[in-house]
Parts: sequence; structure tokens; C-alpha cells
Amino acid sequence: MTPSQTSPLILITNDDGIDSPWLGLLAEELRGVGEVIVSAPETEQSAVGNSISLNSIIRITERGDGQFAVAGTPTDAVLLGMSEFCPRKPDLVVSGINPGPNLGTDVFYSGTVAGAIQGAIREVPGMAVSQELPGDGSAAVGRGPSGGIPEEQAARLPELMANTAAFARDMARRLLASPLPPNTVLNLNGPACVATDYAWTRMGRRIYRENILRRLDPRDRPYYWIGGPPIRGINPPGTDGHAVEGGLFSLTLLSLDLTAGGGEHRDWQQRFEAPGEPWAQVEDVALEPGQPG
Repeated sequence: MTPSQTSPLILITNDDGIDSPWLGLLAEELRGVGEVIVSAPETEQSAVGNSISLNSIIRITERGDGQFAVAGTPTDAVLLGMSEFCPRKPDLVVSGINPGPNLGTDVFYSGTVAGAIQGAIREVPGMAVSQELPGDGSAAVGRGPSGGIPEEQAARLPELMANTAAFARDMARRLLASPLPPNTVLNLNGPACVATDYAWTRMGRRIYRENILRRLDPRDRPYYWIGGPPIRGINPPGTDGHAVEGGLFSLTLLSLDLTAGGGEHRDWQQRFEAPGEPWAQVEDVALEPGQPG
């Protein structure tokens, strides 16, 4: 049998572009776990979320050694990777390593997390891998391989990335041995220190200080820059942000089912009802064959 028939197949993507050194570092570590195919955006796609390029063509550049540059989003890259580049359905989709964490509500914007989510949507376990930046966390995330942090802090980043890549490698081994439940993604975040311990966490809050800059171009037309540093110290124990700030790897299971179903929501639904209106609330039940919908 060939190696591809005996080794797990891992599809790797990111949102920082195929030339990111941290993508290469992750791919090198995962080659020790299985066969690797890299399908990543041609250019940086930070904070594009789960967007798909429906209104523009997507060109591909083959880089050799199982690497493909996609002129599109991380979701595009995973879709094409699974349908065009992988010789069979992958056993795992891994997205990262992102220079900057994806904590709390970051997951709704993150292209890194979106890559892993697209794997789960297509019934392949997905893991997103991100790394907290050295310093106070106020750097601009996603602006170059070092996330825009000062040079003296950037010097620490390779060591942190290597540590997180090694941790992600071992988590990938575990995921291949014990696949995630359906419609679930593992969100991994590394702290701004060399860590050996991890915690299972829930999503916390990720709030940024608003920093919207209005400027004028040479023709006196306004344009805007959106950004701002995160507010730290707002997450309680048990959340992803608290674990990372405390020097732990954070592992968070994210469900694709965003339905809110707790007791407080059911109570609200009761208060929401308005007797006497022509709209009646009924139970959604399976229809019998031939029964009109």
C-alpha cells in the first residue's frame, strides 16, 4: 500500500496567506502525524469570517509539495482543497497558526476559525490554532507574520509559535484517535508564554476599545480605519480568555448549532407570546407522507 493509503490525510489552511511562516511551521509538525495537503489563501484574509467568493473567479497557483495558493478566502481554500486537491476525503482540517488569539466572540469574525468550521460543515473534524502575542495584547492582530507587535516582543514569537505548533500536533493525534462529535470544532489558543498545561474552556467575552479613524484621501474624500486593542481582565475562570491570560492553552469546543435553548430563553419565549393576535405558536413536528406542508 502507498503512504497515502495508510496515513491520515490532513488538510491545512489559514487566513494569513500561504506565505505565512506559521503555516509552514504547522505543516511541518503535522507531517509527523499524517499526509499533509496545504490549501491556503494567496493573500491575507484576516477577519473575513465564513465568506465564500460567489461573485468573483478563483484562480489557483500550485506551489509544489502538496501546496496550493487560492485567490480567495479560507472557506474557499477548504472547499477547493477538499474537492480538488485532496486525493480523498481528509481525516482532519487544521487552520492556523494565527498570530493573535481567536477568543470569545472573535470566532464570529475569524478567518482562521472559519477554515476549521468549513471542515465541520463538510463532516470532517476541524481544529483552529491561534497564538496570543507577546506584550500587553494591544498590538494590531493580523498585520504581518508578527501581528504588528514591537520588534523586541516579536523576537519571542518564534519560540511561542514552535511550542503551540507542537501542542497542536499532539492535539491532532488525539483528534484522529478520538474524532470530534458531528458539527463541532476545536478552537485552540496558545498563551503568551511557553506552556505545558491546558484547560477545557467555554467562550468568554472579547471586547475591543473602539478606535475608528476618519481620514481624508488626496481628493478630500473620507475613508475609515477600523481597529482597536482588546480589553483584558474581563473574563471569569473557565473561559478561554481567562485561561490564556493565565498562561494556559485553551481548548474550546464550538458547536455549529447556535440555537439558544437555556431556561432563560424559554422563559423569554413565554413572555414573547401575544394571545389574541392572529399568529398562533405551534409545535414543529414531522409530517406524515402525503401530508401538506
